[in-house]
Amino acid sequence: MSKLPPVEKLPLALRKNIRDEWDNKKSDIERQLSDVLTVPWTVDVNPNQLYAYAKDGYAKESLGNCIASYVNGAIFRLKEFVDYAGEQGLKELNTICHTHTLTIDLDDAKRFPYCGADIHEGKLRILFAPDHLGTNIDNALDRDILLKALNEAPGPASDGAATLSFAARSDISKEYDPRAEELRNQVAQILEKPDIKLNPNFEDTFAKLQQESKENTDFRSDWESLLGSFTRLYFEGLVNQLKYQKFDQDDLLREGFHEAVDKGEIAFRIVDKLKYDSYCECEVEGGVLYLQCTSKTWGTNIDDAAQKLVDRL
Repeated sequence: MSKLPPVEKLPLALRKNIRDEWDNKKSDIERQLSDVLTVPWTVDVNPNQLYAYAKDGYAKESLGNCIASYVNGAIFRLKEFVDYAGEQGLKELNTICHTHTLTIDLDDAKRFPYCGADIHEGKLRILFAPDHLGTNIDNALDRDILLKALNEAPGPASDGAATLSFAARSDISKEYDPRAEELRNQVAQILEKPDIKLNPNFEDTFAKLQQESKENTDFRSDWESLLGSFTRLYFEGLVNQLKYQKFDQDDLLREGFHEAVDKGEIAFRIVDKLKYDSYCECEVEGGVLYLQCTSKTWGTNIDDAAQKLVDRL
């Protein structure tokens, strides 16, 4: 829907309310916003534009209070987000919202029943539904809404590979990266190979799961937020299988492993079709040990991927 033009002149009482309750408090509110997000942010709001959508009640009579309430509500929700997402999530938000600007705008696409948010041209936008300016103000930046906005916003690309979404990058940073070296060390100790490499292959996995999600309506909707977690679990399953199969106790098993996996690399990948099992399996190819599954079986029976490792060597 097309936007209404701004109202040229506001009523005197409303102009006073905007001055007293918004304009005079704006700099302090922007400081609070900047403190939460750790870099300078500004608030860009056009009261004359907003008033064009004001109906009877709060937004019509006290637009200055209404604007301040939207922004203060956003600050509260952003504090919650920082507590949830941590330093890396905060860094991502500041990168994605690169103008460091918070604004209030019409939800012209009618995505939300009352209010919501998106990221447009690097700005974090609080959106209000037509006829609902001033309704459910504190909910505009609810965690799920903000996460969805960040997830749908363009992210940094990497050398032509699939661009990981915010949800995927966030899960990797929280659930995979902090434990990756510990996992690698465990595998290295069991196999007595200090320089063994673990390759999570995130971009390729993301691309294939994204395609599956588009083609399969029954595919799990939370896959992006599990990319790091599940990949870690596949490698943890490998560690368990190596111990169960006594690679840590048998020189001959270790020798056979190193002869077959002569590149010294263990990778995870998604394949079109499995050769040996129904859900997941391992395969040695080109001197690399692959833990693999299909996009449809991703996340199923994770611990079993390497259960027939000896047969593959």
